Amino acid sequence: MSAQPEPAPEHDSATGPAHSRPARRLDARSLRGLAHPLRMRIFELLTLDGPATSARLSERLGENTGTVSWHLRHLAEHGFIEEETGRGTKRERWWKRVDVTNDLHTADFHDDPDSRGALSVYLHELVQQYFNRVTDYVAEDWDQTWRQAGTVADWHDLRLSPAQLKALNAELFEVVARHTPAPDAEAAPDALPVVVQLQSFPRRERGDA
Repeated sequence: MSAQPEPAPEHDSATGPAHSRPARRLDARSLRGLAHPLRMRIFELLTLDGPATSARLSERLGENTGTVSWHLRHLAEHGFIEEETGRGTKRERWWKRVDVTNDLHTADFHDDPDSRGALSVYLHELVQQYFNRVTDYVAEDWDQTWRQAGTVADWHDLRLSPAQLKALNAELFEVVARHTPAPDAEAAPDALPVVVQLQSFPRRERGDA
């Protein structure tokens, strides 16, 4: 998932642009159901790596299986994940992400003091997830073909109005959508999962004044 101020919605960027995927707008209840560091990490793993059991997730996260199971049930209760039917046993349940795009609008919670804490946790953990993905990529051993294909870059010489920044973001989303294959498309033989992270935001000027 991602986050940016209104009027643009915060798309669930962990899944990329959706091809006819249903969407839901997160409300205060669903936000509080997701806004927990461990739950967000569990949801991230199920999103990026596919279905898993509580035991497998516990091993990856270094957490107690009972604790992970509790958070899995909590995510399911709020509609973020569901049990994968026809797989596993009564003692080993497989969980998968629900195939919807989650849209979050920060302005929905500006006048709701009871949700501000959950929103703060969500945004902090989201930024931490983005940071961790980049540092993992930098630290891992990739051959030169992939190193030359990937990038970690920033542009700092833009001066834009809110309308111009919104237009820039809309165009960038359209570019990603054009390069996102349909769910039933066959991947190239040398294809790997690719994460595209976009952070664009205004910066307050800090001069001598």
